[in-house]
Amino acid sequence: QVQLVESGGGLVQAGGSLRLSCAASGRTFTNYAMGWFRQAPGKEREFVATISQSGRNTYYADSVKGRFTISRENAKNTVYLQMNSLKPEDTAVYYCAAGPTFSVIQTDYNYWGQGTQVTVSS
Repeated sequence: QVQLVESGGGLVQAGGSLRLSCAASGRTFTNYAMGWFRQAPGKEREFVATISQSGRNTYYADSVKGRFTISRENAKNTVYLQMNSLKPEDTAVYYCAAGPTFSVIQTDYNYWGQGTQVTVSS
C-alpha cells in the first residue's frame, strides 16, 4: 500500500498563488508516476497535471497550462503543484494520486490522497 497526504490548500484571492504538497509513504516513491486531479462542486473529478517517475516528463490540462507547475523531489518522497495566477474557477478539492504510468486517466492511478481544499475568491 501507498499512503498519500496532501497539504497546502487554503483560501486565496484571485491572482494569488498556492503550493500544494503530497507526501508519500509505504512503498518506493520512485516507482510511481504521480498526478493531480481536482473536483469542483457539482462537477466530476478532472485531470490537472501528471509527472513521470523520473520527473522528466510532465503534462497539463489546457485549463492550467502556463499557470500551474508539477514537480517532484524523490529524495523527499514528495510531489508538488505550484499554482500561480489563480482564478475562481480553480476552486476545488485537489487530490494527489500515484500509479504505474504517466497518465491523464484517473482509473490508471492506484492510490489516492484524501484531498485538500483550494478556494479562490474574487
